[in-house]
Amino acid sequence: MTAAAVETSPRRWRPSLVIQASFLLHAVLLGVVGVDPPLWPWVVLILVLNHLALTALGLWPRSTWLGPNITRLPPEAAARGEIALTIDDGPDPAVTPAVLALLDQHRVKATFFCIGAAAERWPDLCRSIVERGHTIENHTQHHPLHFAFFGMRGFTREISSAQSTLSAIAGRRPRFFRAPAGLRNPLLDPVLAKLGVRLVAWTARGFDTRTSDAAVVSRRLLQHLKAGSILLLHDGNSARSAAGVPVILTVLPKVLEAAAAQSLRLVTLNEAIPDAS
Repeated sequence: MTAAAVETSPRRWRPSLVIQASFLLHAVLLGVVGVDPPLWPWVVLILVLNHLALTALGLWPRSTWLGPNITRLPPEAAARGEIALTIDDGPDPAVTPAVLALLDQHRVKATFFCIGAAAERWPDLCRSIVERGHTIENHTQHHPLHFAFFGMRGFTREISSAQSTLSAIAGRRPRFFRAPAGLRNPLLDPVLAKLGVRLVAWTARGFDTRTSDAAVVSRRLLQHLKAGSILLLHDGNSARSAAGVPVILTVLPKVLEAAAAQSLRLVTLNEAIPDAS
């Protein structure tokens, strides 16, 4: 089997224990109503509480309760002293070239979670990312802010469209997916299984789309800087300092220098997680 086939092969969806428990709860409550119909108000209340709990878990980006969610590199990668720098929301013609120059200067590789529509606007930037040895992964086609409230059809449309767009431009189908802001609902995992991609969150993020103070963003990332960490920054939608400088351009050198000082090696997710089955 070729590498391309492995990358795109669907995998069997296995509901998490929480989802299995929710299925069972629905079945039990249906039986309760069948046996004693007057209890239906209590049944409705319990079902509402169940769905509120599932919604809350979906709004917790690093949660694994709804299905597999990569928040750290595998132990083998951590043992090798590896960390992964992931960069979201690009490409951005005003920021991405400078980010690439910094990565070149420090001779490190990163993983770019790109938006399909942005990639279509600036395909040469995506090709430059790949030519420099970085990898491009899926961050939806349009980055809808209400992504977490989509159904399976909406999830499939956004993710599969981005798969097609990014593979056509980058020459490789993405193996990993990150939801906008990391938010999702229980219907996402079966879609990802069908499309053969895996959900990735992060170990630490700097909130650099909202925080313009580079020192604060750096501190949030550096306190979690250790082998196995997955760090998140943004080249698209980056906050800017009072001088108008994108925060990532100030923070990134500090992170890379700190990683070098700890003898940590920056790798792409594709390198650290070779088997995405």
